[in-house]
Amino acid sequence: MNRVLRVIGVLVLFAGLGALVCGGTLFALSGGRVGSFVQAQLARMRLSSQEDALSQAMGNDTTPIRFTVNAGDTPPIIAQNLLNAGLIADADLFVDYVRAYELDTQLEAGTFFLYKTSTLPDIAEDLTDSASNQFTFSIIPGQRIEEVAFNLIDGNQFFGFSGAEFYALIGPGAAHPQEFANFVYLPPGASLEGFLFPDTYQLPAAVTPALLRSILLQQFLDRLTPDIRQAATEQTMTIHQVVTLASIIQREAARVDEMPLIASVYRNRWRIGMKLDADPTVQYGIGLENGSWWPQITVEDYQGVLSPYNTYRNTGLPPGPIASPSLAAIRAAVFPEQTDYYYFRARCDGSGYHNFARTFEEHLANAC
Repeated sequence: MNRVLRVIGVLVLFAGLGALVCGGTLFALSGGRVGSFVQAQLARMRLSSQEDALSQAMGNDTTPIRFTVNAGDTPPIIAQNLLNAGLIADADLFVDYVRAYELDTQLEAGTFFLYKTSTLPDIAEDLTDSASNQFTFSIIPGQRIEEVAFNLIDGNQFFGFSGAEFYALIGPGAAHPQEFANFVYLPPGASLEGFLFPDTYQLPAAVTPALLRSILLQQFLDRLTPDIRQAATEQTMTIHQVVTLASIIQREAARVDEMPLIASVYRNRWRIGMKLDADPTVQYGIGLENGSWWPQITVEDYQGVLSPYNTYRNTGLPPGPIASPSLAAIRAAVFPEQTDYYYFRARCDGSGYHNFARTFEEHLANAC
């Protein structure tokens, strides 16, 4: 009997030693995360029969779907939200996949652009890098704020807000950032027309109306070089006046290299109290007409458009900018060519350049 007990004891001892060895190996293989390691292996086993499901996208619609992962969301919660959004067909399969490939700890909180054309593995990989979810947004020089809001934003499927929501922050009567308003001498109640700096931007997926406004205004400040600021001060012009004049130059000039010459005409007219007679200010006063924010004008419009922006009826600069000017137009406004020109009109060769004149008689002679 004692011999039998000793044999049993030896077997138990060897079994225990074997378990310790196996357990030690498992511990080493898992890096101390035995539970996660076992879950991952079980998930891999389940995935072995799901290759077709993993390679199948939900559809061919290329419209981006804005998807948010909140801080603290677990893989099962994320999977259910993906299922609800129509991005995956099987929530359990997603959980198995991220666990099998140890992506479950790499899923990031943030806002993402996901697509129904992506497979489940692609979506899982996308959710590990929220910083890469950006989109391109461009403002063209010479666009007015309504074009930015209602054409560019409403026409861009990546924005999570409407043009109307953005316009409410930048339009007339909005509460603008006080420090910026003070710096540019923005009149009370004025819009941010002219200060949405035209450029190409990489915006985060989670951009809000307030963040977009901040980005555009900061770019304006960053591009307004010290020599421009100094020249404006020396010429007793506020930044608001500079941008107002620059916006007219922007809309009049088809050629960047001609901007300083066009600027000289307006500076000369302004200096002697002559009306600026700028066609774009009449267009701005008309507003949206026949689907265009820059409608064709007639001779009758010069006096018929009753607007404080109409420089055929009103002397001096209009109340504010009429569009977003480029840096070249801003520089032209404070560094114009020194000329004695008071008139200009488009050349007859279709080049986009203008003929300049000192007198009205010379101006008439330049007609086609």
